[in-house]
Amino acid sequence: MQIKNIFKTLTLTSLLALSAAPVMGQDLLARQAPVDRKMKAVDTVALRSIIEREQAGSLSAQLYSEWSNKYAHHATELPDSFRIDLRGFAMPTSSRVITSQFGRRWGRMHKGLDIKVYIGDTIRAAFDGKIRVVNYEGSGYGNYVVIRHNNGLETIYGHMSKHLVREDQNVRAGDPIGLGGNTGRSTGSHLHFETRLCGVALNPALMFDFRNQDVTGDFYMFRASRYEREGIAVNSTTGRKQDSYTDEEVGSKSKTASRNEVAQNKSSRSTSSKSRNNVQYHKVVKGETVYSIAHKRGLTVEQLCKMNHIGKNMRIRPGQILKYS
Repeated sequence: MQIKNIFKTLTLTSLLALSAAPVMGQDLLARQAPVDRKMKAVDTVALRSIIEREQAGSLSAQLYSEWSNKYAHHATELPDSFRIDLRGFAMPTSSRVITSQFGRRWGRMHKGLDIKVYIGDTIRAAFDGKIRVVNYEGSGYGNYVVIRHNNGLETIYGHMSKHLVREDQNVRAGDPIGLGGNTGRSTGSHLHFETRLCGVALNPALMFDFRNQDVTGDFYMFRASRYEREGIAVNSTTGRKQDSYTDEEVGSKSKTASRNEVAQNKSSRSTSSKSRNNVQYHKVVKGETVYSIAHKRGLTVEQLCKMNHIGKNMRIRPGQILKYS
């Protein structure tokens, strides 16, 4: 009788265990579902990041037909318009002091910004990209580096005392690429910084605000027609010597110029410097309109629209840059 009871108990226990198995399996699946969703989300983010990087890299491929380490810059055909992504930037230097602006200087174009740095200061890559040139040019850039960035820009860093990268090396924004110096055609330690699109020099101040250590917006919209009218872009030549900028020429020029010529040069530099410094830009914030910005800056809507070649009813975006003087 006792054996019979034990057998019944074992049989009942087995049946209960078998009937509970599907329920336990369902509980396990229920617990696993959130994990699967999280993993799927992670995979989606990672995939999206890879796609964005590949698309960013393809921007450079669309603009440039060749890759060469033999020249600093070479003018090619500009696109009619091109949106430059300024997100993910790093300031090339922590210095906030600009010693020379972009524009005409000493009778020729100065195709970048001169930023005060000291010998040995760290110079960093402005955006993700690939090192195209690491070289020395005694009559111009000195020790310099050229980076082709994923966003389509190329940046040039001149007068450095030392290179910290090699040609064809991939770099991320903020990676050290060299040390500040006074090499090449230079009369004092500083960084000569250029931003170029298809070999054409653009004013770095339209994209980089060194005083505030920030970029001017998430994007900068390049339009060839506007640049041709306003002379903001500088067309370069294919010849290396002809296209090399002359930096801090006051020393050499004063040796050969007469006093009257030097005085005339100073006067013209002062005038051009004032006109450049008078140009001011407004960074659009959320909720602003063409009308509100015009009122804020003391302009008529017509004046603001004419300066920026836009229509009165044009929709403006946060981060967009508008000229107001």
